[in-house]
Amino acid sequence: MTLNDLSWTEHADALDGPDFARFHGELAKYNGVQIEPGFPTQTWREELEGLARVMRAEGEYVEAARTAVAPLLADVPTDVDGFIAWFEGLRDDGPGQGDPLFPWIAEEATRDEMLWFLTQEVAGEAGFDDLLAMTQVKMPVAAKLEMARNYWDEMGRGRESAMHGPLLERLASYLDIDARPECVLPESLALGNAMLAMARSRRYCFQSVGALGVIEMTAPTRAGFVADGLKRLRVPTKKRLYFTLHAVLDVKHSECWNREVLRPLVAEDPARAVAIGEGALIRLWHGARCFERYRENFGFDSRRSEAA
Repeated sequence: MTLNDLSWTEHADALDGPDFARFHGELAKYNGVQIEPGFPTQTWREELEGLARVMRAEGEYVEAARTAVAPLLADVPTDVDGFIAWFEGLRDDGPGQGDPLFPWIAEEATRDEMLWFLTQEVAGEAGFDDLLAMTQVKMPVAAKLEMARNYWDEMGRGRESAMHGPLLERLASYLDIDARPECVLPESLALGNAMLAMARSRRYCFQSVGALGVIEMTAPTRAGFVADGLKRLRVPTKKRLYFTLHAVLDVKHSECWNREVLRPLVAEDPARAVAIGEGALIRLWHGARCFERYRENFGFDSRRSEAA
Protein backbone atom coordinates (compact mmCIF):
# COMPACT_ATOMS: atom_id res chain seq x y z
CA MET A 1 0.00 0.00 0.00
CA THR A 2 1.28 3.43 -0.92
CA LEU A 3 -0.14 6.84 -0.28
CA ASN A 4 -1.25 6.87 -3.91
CA ASP A 5 -3.35 3.72 -3.36
CA LEU A 6 -5.92 4.51 -0.71
CA SER A 7 -9.03 3.07 -2.32
CA TRP A 8 -9.27 0.55 0.53
CA THR A 9 -10.39 3.36 2.83
CA GLU A 10 -13.71 3.43 0.99
CA HIS A 11 -14.74 0.24 2.82
CA ALA A 12 -14.18 1.60 6.31
CA ASP A 13 -17.67 0.91 7.68
CA ALA A 14 -17.74 -2.76 6.66
CA LEU A 15 -18.11 -5.15 9.61
CA ASP A 16 -17.82 -8.37 7.64
CA GLY A 17 -16.92 -9.86 4.27
CA PRO A 18 -14.09 -9.17 1.80
CA ASP A 19 -14.25 -5.39 2.24
CA PHE A 20 -13.79 -5.86 5.99
CA ALA A 21 -10.81 -8.13 5.41
CA ARG A 22 -9.13 -5.83 2.93
CA PHE A 23 -9.68 -2.71 5.00
CA HIS A 24 -8.18 -4.13 8.18
CA GLY A 25 -5.31 -5.83 6.40
CA GLU A 26 -4.29 -2.58 4.73
CA LEU A 27 -4.94 -0.48 7.83
CA ALA A 28 -2.76 -2.80 9.93
CA LYS A 29 0.07 -2.46 7.39
CA TYR A 30 -0.36 1.32 7.28
CA ASN A 31 -0.38 1.60 11.08
CA GLY A 32 2.69 -0.60 11.35
CA VAL A 33 4.64 1.98 9.35
CA GLN A 34 2.88 5.17 10.42
CA ILE A 35 3.42 4.82 14.17
CA GLU A 36 7.13 4.06 13.90
CA PRO A 37 9.57 6.88 14.80
CA GLY A 38 10.95 8.54 11.70
CA PHE A 39 12.54 11.62 10.14
CA PRO A 40 11.29 14.59 8.12
CA THR A 41 10.91 13.86 4.41
CA GLN A 42 10.31 15.93 1.30
CA THR A 43 6.94 14.23 0.86
CA TRP A 44 5.53 15.18 4.27
CA ARG A 45 2.69 17.21 2.75
CA GLU A 46 1.49 14.26 0.68
CA GLU A 47 1.90 11.99 3.70
CA LEU A 48 -0.33 14.27 5.77
CA GLU A 49 -3.01 14.22 3.09
CA GLY A 50 -2.92 10.44 3.12
CA LEU A 51 -2.98 10.35 6.89
CA ALA A 52 -6.07 12.56 7.00
CA ARG A 53 -7.89 10.19 4.66
CA VAL A 54 -6.87 7.14 6.69
CA MET A 55 -7.89 8.78 9.96
CA ARG A 56 -11.30 9.57 8.51
CA ALA A 57 -11.70 5.97 7.40
CA GLU A 58 -10.54 4.74 10.79
CA GLY A 59 -13.16 6.95 12.42
CA GLU A 60 -15.85 5.53 10.14
CA TYR A 61 -14.95 2.04 11.33
CA VAL A 62 -15.07 3.02 15.00
CA GLU A 63 -18.47 4.60 14.41
CA ALA A 64 -19.69 1.36 12.80
CA ALA A 65 -18.44 -0.57 15.84
CA ARG A 66 -20.18 1.90 18.16
CA THR A 67 -23.43 1.24 16.31
CA ALA A 68 -22.90 -2.51 16.65
CA VAL A 69 -22.57 -2.39 20.44
CA ALA A 70 -25.20 0.30 21.02
CA PRO A 71 -27.95 -2.20 22.03
CA LEU A 72 -25.73 -3.37 24.90
CA LEU A 73 -25.49 0.15 26.32
CA ALA A 74 -29.18 0.76 26.95
CA ASP A 75 -28.99 0.34 30.73
CA VAL A 76 -25.56 1.72 31.62
CA PRO A 77 -25.84 3.51 34.99
CA THR A 78 -24.22 6.93 35.30
CA ASP A 79 -23.93 7.03 39.10
CA VAL A 80 -20.51 5.88 40.32
CA ASP A 81 -21.50 2.81 42.33
CA GLY A 82 -24.02 1.66 39.75
CA PHE A 83 -21.56 2.09 36.93
CA ILE A 84 -18.74 0.22 38.67
CA ALA A 85 -21.12 -2.66 39.42
CA TRP A 86 -22.21 -2.71 35.76
CA PHE A 87 -18.61 -2.54 34.52
CA GLU A 88 -17.43 -5.33 36.83
CA GLY A 89 -20.37 -7.42 35.66
CA LEU A 90 -18.78 -7.49 32.20
CA ARG A 91 -16.22 -9.94 33.62
CA ASP A 92 -18.94 -12.59 33.63
CA ASP A 93 -21.61 -11.33 31.24
CA GLY A 94 -19.70 -9.33 28.60
CA PRO A 95 -19.34 -10.50 24.99
CA GLY A 96 -16.93 -13.43 24.66
CA GLN A 97 -16.65 -14.16 28.37
CA GLY A 98 -16.54 -17.80 29.39
CA ASP A 99 -15.83 -18.91 25.82
CA PRO A 100 -15.23 -22.70 25.84
CA LEU A 101 -12.28 -22.24 23.50
CA PHE A 102 -9.92 -21.38 26.34
CA PRO A 103 -10.28 -24.47 28.54
CA TRP A 104 -9.73 -26.42 25.31
CA ILE A 105 -6.56 -24.39 24.62
CA ALA A 106 -5.36 -25.30 28.11
CA GLU A 107 -6.20 -29.00 27.96
CA GLU A 108 -6.34 -30.25 24.37
CA ALA A 109 -4.87 -27.96 21.70
CA THR A 110 -1.95 -29.46 19.80
CA ARG A 111 1.29 -27.53 19.37
CA ASP A 112 0.33 -26.51 15.82
CA GLU A 113 -3.09 -25.35 17.00
CA MET A 114 -1.49 -23.38 19.82
CA LEU A 115 0.93 -21.74 17.38
CA TRP A 116 -1.92 -20.71 15.08
CA PHE A 117 -3.90 -19.35 18.01
CA LEU A 118 -0.92 -17.35 19.31
CA THR A 119 -0.29 -15.95 15.82
CA GLN A 120 -3.75 -14.41 15.90
CA GLU A 121 -3.34 -13.17 19.47
CA VAL A 122 0.06 -11.58 18.83
CA ALA A 123 -1.37 -9.76 15.80
CA GLY A 124 -4.27 -8.43 17.85
CA GLU A 125 -1.96 -7.18 20.61
CA ALA A 126 -1.62 -3.47 19.88
CA GLY A 127 0.87 -2.82 22.70
CA PHE A 128 -0.86 -2.08 26.00
CA ASP A 129 1.99 0.16 27.17
CA ASP A 130 1.82 2.46 24.13
CA LEU A 131 -1.98 2.52 24.13
CA LEU A 132 -1.85 3.51 27.79
CA ALA A 133 0.68 6.25 27.10
CA MET A 134 -1.55 7.71 24.39
CA THR A 135 -4.71 7.49 26.47
CA GLN A 136 -3.36 9.21 29.59
CA VAL A 137 -2.63 12.53 27.87
CA LYS A 138 -4.32 15.37 29.79
CA MET A 139 -6.36 13.00 31.93
CA PRO A 140 -7.39 14.21 35.42
CA VAL A 141 -4.72 13.75 38.08
CA ALA A 142 -6.13 10.76 39.99
CA ALA A 143 -6.67 8.73 36.82
CA LYS A 144 -3.34 9.82 35.37
CA LEU A 145 -1.44 8.68 38.47
CA GLU A 146 -2.94 5.19 38.35
CA MET A 147 -2.24 4.99 34.64
CA ALA A 148 1.35 5.94 35.42
CA ARG A 149 1.64 3.16 38.00
CA ASN A 150 0.17 0.69 35.53
CA TYR A 151 2.55 1.88 32.83
CA TRP A 152 5.51 1.44 35.16
CA ASP A 153 4.49 -2.18 35.69
CA GLU A 154 4.20 -2.64 31.92
CA MET A 155 7.75 -1.27 31.70
CA GLY A 156 8.97 -3.96 34.08
CA ARG A 157 9.54 -1.32 36.76
CA GLY A 158 12.62 -0.17 34.92
CA ARG A 159 14.03 -3.60 34.08
CA GLU A 160 14.21 -4.48 30.40
CA SER A 161 14.01 -8.21 31.13
CA ALA A 162 10.63 -7.72 32.84
CA MET A 163 8.97 -5.41 30.27
CA HIS A 164 5.69 -6.99 29.21
CA GLY A 165 5.87 -6.21 25.49
CA PRO A 166 9.30 -7.80 24.97
CA LEU A 167 8.17 -10.84 27.00
CA LEU A 168 5.51 -11.49 24.35
CA GLU A 169 8.02 -10.81 21.58
CA ARG A 170 10.41 -13.35 23.08
CA LEU A 171 7.68 -15.99 23.18
CA ALA A 172 6.77 -15.22 19.55
CA SER A 173 10.43 -15.46 18.55
CA TYR A 174 10.91 -18.75 20.43
CA LEU A 175 7.87 -20.27 18.70
CA ASP A 176 8.80 -18.72 15.32
CA ILE A 177 5.43 -16.97 15.03
CA ASP A 178 4.80 -14.98 11.86
CA ALA A 179 2.15 -12.36 12.68
CA ARG A 180 2.35 -10.31 9.50
CA PRO A 181 -1.11 -9.05 8.48
CA GLU A 182 -1.33 -11.43 5.52
CA CYS A 183 -0.97 -14.40 7.92
CA VAL A 184 -3.72 -13.28 10.29
CA LEU A 185 -7.52 -13.31 10.40
CA PRO A 186 -9.10 -9.91 9.73
CA GLU A 187 -10.99 -10.10 13.04
CA SER A 188 -7.67 -10.16 14.93
CA LEU A 189 -6.36 -7.25 12.88
CA ALA A 190 -9.59 -5.32 13.48
CA LEU A 191 -9.18 -5.72 17.24
CA GLY A 192 -5.71 -4.18 17.18
CA ASN A 193 -6.78 -1.47 14.75
CA ALA A 194 -9.75 -0.51 16.92
CA MET A 195 -7.64 -0.31 20.08
CA LEU A 196 -5.14 1.99 18.38
CA ALA A 197 -7.91 4.11 16.86
CA MET A 198 -9.49 4.77 20.26
CA ALA A 199 -6.19 5.45 22.04
CA ARG A 200 -4.75 7.98 19.62
CA SER A 201 -7.93 9.99 19.04
CA ARG A 202 -8.88 12.37 21.85
CA ARG A 203 -12.55 12.14 20.88
CA TYR A 204 -12.44 8.45 21.83
CA CYS A 205 -10.17 8.85 24.87
CA PHE A 206 -12.78 7.66 27.38
CA GLN A 207 -13.68 4.74 25.15
CA SER A 208 -9.99 3.84 25.31
CA VAL A 209 -10.09 4.06 29.11
CA GLY A 210 -12.92 1.53 29.10
CA ALA A 211 -11.23 -0.75 26.59
CA LEU A 212 -7.95 -0.80 28.53
CA GLY A 213 -9.76 -1.32 31.83
CA VAL A 214 -11.78 -4.24 30.55
CA ILE A 215 -8.61 -5.88 29.22
CA GLU A 216 -7.10 -5.76 32.70
CA MET A 217 -10.31 -7.15 34.18
CA THR A 218 -10.99 -10.01 31.75
CA ALA A 219 -7.53 -11.06 30.59
CA PRO A 220 -6.31 -12.97 33.69
CA THR A 221 -8.63 -15.95 33.23
CA ARG A 222 -7.79 -16.35 29.54
CA ALA A 223 -4.09 -15.78 30.19
CA GLY A 224 -4.17 -18.51 32.82
CA PHE A 225 -5.64 -21.00 30.36
CA VAL A 226 -3.04 -20.12 27.73
CA ALA A 227 -0.22 -20.40 30.28
CA ASP A 228 -1.51 -23.85 31.27
CA GLY A 229 -1.62 -24.91 27.63
CA LEU A 230 1.94 -23.70 27.01
CA LYS A 231 3.11 -25.57 30.10
CA ARG A 232 1.37 -28.75 28.92
CA LEU A 233 3.16 -28.38 25.57
CA ARG A 234 6.47 -28.06 27.42
CA VAL A 235 7.21 -24.46 26.50
CA PRO A 236 9.92 -23.35 28.97
CA THR A 237 8.84 -21.33 32.01
CA LYS A 238 10.76 -18.21 31.00
CA LYS A 239 9.27 -18.23 27.50
CA ARG A 240 5.64 -18.38 28.73
CA LEU A 241 6.20 -15.71 31.38
CA TYR A 242 4.08 -13.13 29.53
CA PHE A 243 0.90 -15.16 30.07
CA THR A 244 1.88 -16.33 33.54
CA LEU A 245 2.38 -12.73 34.71
CA HIS A 246 -0.86 -11.48 33.20
CA ALA A 247 -2.80 -14.28 34.87
CA VAL A 248 -1.63 -12.90 38.23
CA LEU A 249 -0.76 -9.20 37.95
CA ASP A 250 -3.79 -8.04 35.99
CA VAL A 251 -6.13 -8.99 38.83
CA LYS A 252 -4.52 -6.30 41.00
CA HIS A 253 -4.26 -3.91 38.06
CA SER A 254 -8.00 -4.26 37.46
CA GLU A 255 -8.91 -3.54 41.08
CA CYS A 256 -6.75 -0.41 41.07
CA TRP A 257 -8.01 0.70 37.63
CA ASN A 258 -11.65 0.44 38.65
CA ARG A 259 -11.03 2.27 41.93
CA GLU A 260 -8.48 4.91 40.87
CA VAL A 261 -9.35 5.53 37.22
CA LEU A 262 -13.02 4.74 36.62
CA ARG A 263 -14.46 5.96 39.91
CA PRO A 264 -12.95 9.48 39.87
CA LEU A 265 -13.58 9.94 36.14
CA VAL A 266 -17.28 9.11 36.43
CA ALA A 267 -17.66 11.02 39.72
CA GLU A 268 -16.31 14.15 38.02
CA ASP A 269 -18.53 13.78 34.95
CA PRO A 270 -21.26 11.09 34.82
CA ALA A 271 -21.46 11.44 31.02
CA ARG A 272 -18.13 9.61 30.86
CA ALA A 273 -19.79 6.41 32.09
CA VAL A 274 -21.46 5.72 28.76
CA ALA A 275 -18.26 6.44 26.79
CA ILE A 276 -16.17 4.23 29.08
CA GLY A 277 -18.74 1.44 28.92
CA GLU A 278 -18.92 1.77 25.16
CA GLY A 279 -15.15 1.36 24.83
CA ALA A 280 -15.21 -1.71 27.06
CA LEU A 281 -17.94 -3.28 24.93
CA ILE A 282 -16.14 -2.44 21.68
CA ARG A 283 -13.08 -4.29 22.99
CA LEU A 284 -15.09 -7.29 24.19
CA TRP A 285 -17.18 -7.38 21.00
CA HIS A 286 -14.03 -7.56 18.90
CA GLY A 287 -12.65 -10.28 21.16
CA ALA A 288 -15.83 -12.33 20.87
CA ARG A 289 -15.68 -12.13 17.08
CA CYS A 290 -12.09 -13.37 17.21
CA PHE A 291 -12.98 -16.30 19.46
CA GLU A 292 -15.81 -17.32 17.12
CA ARG A 293 -13.46 -17.35 14.13
CA TYR A 294 -10.85 -19.28 16.09
CA ARG A 295 -13.42 -21.96 16.89
CA GLU A 296 -14.43 -22.09 13.22
CA ASN A 297 -10.79 -22.56 12.20
CA PHE A 298 -10.35 -25.43 14.64
CA GLY A 299 -13.70 -27.01 13.78
CA PHE A 300 -14.20 -26.70 17.51
CA ASP A 301 -17.98 -26.85 17.67
CA SER A 302 -18.28 -29.86 15.34
CA ARG A 303 -15.53 -31.70 17.20
CA ARG A 304 -17.35 -31.06 20.47
CA SER A 305 -20.61 -32.33 18.97
CA GLU A 306 -18.93 -35.54 17.78
CA ALA A 307 -17.32 -36.06 21.20
CA ALA A 308 -20.70 -35.67 22.90
